[in-house]
Amino acid sequence: MIELLAVSKSFNTGKPNEFLALDKVSLVINRGELTILKGPSGSGKTTLLSLVGCMSRPTSGKIRLHGMRTAFMPQGVQSELLDISSLPERFLTEIRRSNFGFIFQQFNLVRGISVIENIMLPAYPTGESYGVFRARATALMEHFGIARHSHSKVEWLSGGEMQRVAIARALINGPELILADEPTAHLDSSLSRELMILLADFRKEGKTVLIASHDPIVYADPLADRVIEMCDGRIVAGERE
Repeated sequence: MIELLAVSKSFNTGKPNEFLALDKVSLVINRGELTILKGPSGSGKTTLLSLVGCMSRPTSGKIRLHGMRTAFMPQGVQSELLDISSLPERFLTEIRRSNFGFIFQQFNLVRGISVIENIMLPAYPTGESYGVFRARATALMEHFGIARHSHSKVEWLSGGEMQRVAIARALINGPELILADEPTAHLDSSLSRELMILLADFRKEGKTVLIASHDPIVYADPLADRVIEMCDGRIVAGERE
């Protein structure tokens, strides 16, 4: 589904404080699998996640997506092979919106507005009927047991409830691939295990899940198909033993 070929990413390129975050990483992320990027802070896993999710560009190397929905292709058909390494930003935005759901470490919910409004936010730019995506948001809230909080402001919720809102928001556009960056950072062990079960359920639905985490509850979970271990911007181990 996603192929990285000798991908490197550096920051402050050409300056005395240049930092190489990824160093010639090659990796294939298979469709329908739950893959975990394991490693300490600074290992490059979050940088890799951002590149896969079209949120930043590699300094060198190629990133190829297989079978992605793209509105700029003829009649919105799926692309068999799409090199995103040098696409214009407007195309990357469309790819992100159509294919990826993001779960962030800090939740990134908008304070001051309701749960359902937070969930619906990514759907507004799609041009889809308001009634259609509102109904989908309602169904997601019911699925995750947060429907009773529909009109509550998100800052009134517990950490676990906020995480469920963040997951529902990630799913509102029906993404093919879920990207989660340290999703258990603000959860206790019980909620962390519950989150892993939810993410594994997405895989059963045919979605691809990629998680960056240094939490042993996440990377030691038997529900994962693959654990990719990273250190100093490189892959040092690729399969669970």
